[in-house]
Amino acid sequence: MSQQEHILVLRLSALGDVAMLVPVLREVFKTYPDVKITLLSRAKMQPLFEEFNAVEFFPFDPKKHKGLVGLWKLFFALKKQHIMAVADLHYVLRSRVLSLFFICFGIKVKHLNKNRRGRRELIITEKKDIKPLGSVHNFYAQVFNNLGYPIDLSQHQFPKRLAKKSKAIIEGFKVEKRKWIGIAPFAAHLGKRYPLDLMQKVVSYLQQEHDVFLLGGGIEEEKQLMLWAAAYKNAHSITNLSFNRQLKLIAHLDAMLSMDSANGHIAANYNIPVITLWGMTHPYAGFKPFNQPDENQITLNRNRYPKIPTSIYGNKIPQGYEGAFRSIAPKEIIEKVLWVLTSKET
Repeated sequence: MSQQEHILVLRLSALGDVAMLVPVLREVFKTYPDVKITLLSRAKMQPLFEEFNAVEFFPFDPKKHKGLVGLWKLFFALKKQHIMAVADLHYVLRSRVLSLFFICFGIKVKHLNKNRRGRRELIITEKKDIKPLGSVHNFYAQVFNNLGYPIDLSQHQFPKRLAKKSKAIIEGFKVEKRKWIGIAPFAAHLGKRYPLDLMQKVVSYLQQEHDVFLLGGGIEEEKQLMLWAAAYKNAHSITNLSFNRQLKLIAHLDAMLSMDSANGHIAANYNIPVITLWGMTHPYAGFKPFNQPDENQITLNRNRYPKIPTSIYGNKIPQGYEGAFRSIAPKEIIEKVLWVLTSKET
């Protein structure tokens, strides 16, 4: 009896990058239903992959798996799983060291092409013209192709959606006929955050005829969202929900308004229309949420701000660009959200 094909997938962080794995794994399992995957990532990421029966989640602990000794112990724990191939979808020092251990034992390893040259060219100052680099989803898929498991993301199929708002996971929120909108106003870097005073105007307007669910993670973020929830009758902060329950609520949304951040990718995995606001970054860098149309991307005017994108991750704000995000009016965002909701009905 032949041994089951078993692939180790390495993607240690961050939340949005890990979430982008989901449609890729769906296509892997659809194409190769007998394959087993062990996924190494932070423990908090596990709920993202509950839909997969053939994924064994192996939690990565940066304190326990620290340094060469920690990584060597991690390698031996993984090796006991009878890994046959390794897909390094992170390609950072830790994953490269782990991959090297597997290579030394004759196990095939392929790693992510981060297209560093293309990224450098994309953020060259005051570019006259920019071209899309290709999506991170496709770069992930290419790693599986290189391992001998070719997949075609254009054939991706979303799981069947559950009956809208039919589950007990959303207890505490009245099921009304109003549309449900998720708003995730935060991001890791300031260059990706729409000004909160302007976002408050968006929340204030949309909650008048819709239920608005506010998402965020940090302590200060939670405080801000609680203030908005207290100020507006139909705005609800869901920061007190477990990550698992947040995911299930996101799956029932009618639309998501997000920065260039994790919640947009999570909603897209459930085939929820996602409107993304792009500040110092740009969708051409490859981080557009999965299967989302270009018209759902609200970007800064590059005739006015020709240095966009200033970085891949939004961590660089050039002089004179400090107020650039304010050039996107709340009215433009509101109209786009309402247009998406209307389009979804037709």
